[in-house]
Amino acid sequence: MQAQSSGRIRFPSKLSRFSRLAAALALVTAAPFAAAQNLPANLPAERYVGKLEQVFAFRGAMPTGVTVTETGRIFVNFPRWGDDVPFTVGELRGNKVVPYPDAAINREDNPQGFLSVQSVVADGQGKVWILDTAAPKFSSPAPGRARLVAVDLATNKVVKSIVFPSDVALSTTYVNDMRFDFRTGEAGTIYVTDSSVSGPGAIIVVDIASGRAVRRLSGDASTSVDKSFVPVVEGKTMMNRAADGKTSPFGVASDGIALSADGKTLYFSPLSSRHLYAVPTQLLRDPAATDAQIAAAVKDLGEKGASDGMEADADGAVYASDYEHNGIRKRLPDGSWETIVHDPRALWPDTLSIGPDGYLYFTANQLHRMPGFNGGKDLRTKPYSLFRVKIGAKPAPTR
Repeated sequence: MQAQSSGRIRFPSKLSRFSRLAAALALVTAAPFAAAQNLPANLPAERYVGKLEQVFAFRGAMPTGVTVTETGRIFVNFPRWGDDVPFTVGELRGNKVVPYPDAAINREDNPQGFLSVQSVVADGQGKVWILDTAAPKFSSPAPGRARLVAVDLATNKVVKSIVFPSDVALSTTYVNDMRFDFRTGEAGTIYVTDSSVSGPGAIIVVDIASGRAVRRLSGDASTSVDKSFVPVVEGKTMMNRAADGKTSPFGVASDGIALSADGKTLYFSPLSSRHLYAVPTQLLRDPAATDAQIAAAVKDLGEKGASDGMEADADGAVYASDYEHNGIRKRLPDGSWETIVHDPRALWPDTLSIGPDGYLYFTANQLHRMPGFNGGKDLRTKPYSLFRVKIGAKPAPTR
């Protein structure tokens, strides 16, 4: 093959037509490839935001919830979604996680024990509360097992148990997260999200003294899946993908929850949505308030990104994970947003908790890589992480 002075390329006549075409294509594609070898070394890269510190690496079951007490103790939980879960609630002690408050109550075959815990939250008043969904693998809750359990941190003993009645924990209910206010009622109030994947979402309001619980905003647009929501995580549209090839939209109702520092406003969001909602807590607690009145009082505060966990600090800010962008965002008291974490290691930031040390703690558990979203293939890579980032703020008071 020789290049002629005319600039045209001529091939020996004995080459087949196919060979001549292949040779020409090779010349055409060789130039871009050669240019690629001379790319500058300082190509721009995506910026990191926030300085993450890994507090703990989980090499066993996948964690969801984390809470840091007023004295700095750290508790985590592992729902029974399919992993081998020897205990569903644990405490970080040194370089290991131990069952909490003991191994016996964590046994799956213990009819009085924890069945599948989704959330643990320290109440700022000397107790850690445990939210048992009683719904392994998102099944219907076992009758009489979906409940709130309080453990005294001084004695590590269970001191209270509140079972959700059947008209509150429906057959479709999946209780998810909770916040506390001891400024209301005789012994305080607990707000719980129902993040159902097949029924109505809701805010469940619990009076601690009486144990009475009621559903609020059940099936309201603010607690329901946004039908237009299409999440994209790690560049891939997230949906339910079964091993047999069947697919369906990813739909989870009200999930993240945060209580303002003064206790007057409850913030919440469906997992399958990018919107932040707020409602006056006085209306949620008022037995005379109708569903219509409460729904009319809900404010849509606009988009915040797609969130799992949420939290509030003592200065009036609200924090929300952003699982589509490996990050955490902060809503300032004036309503503006800023990103405080953007890091590829923050793969599905889940629960948030503010410690007494001015750090925001959060789990990153790769939820989107679970088999149910990937045709039956488990794409998670251990370890899962507990991270923290300095925010210089204290947790919102509960009293």
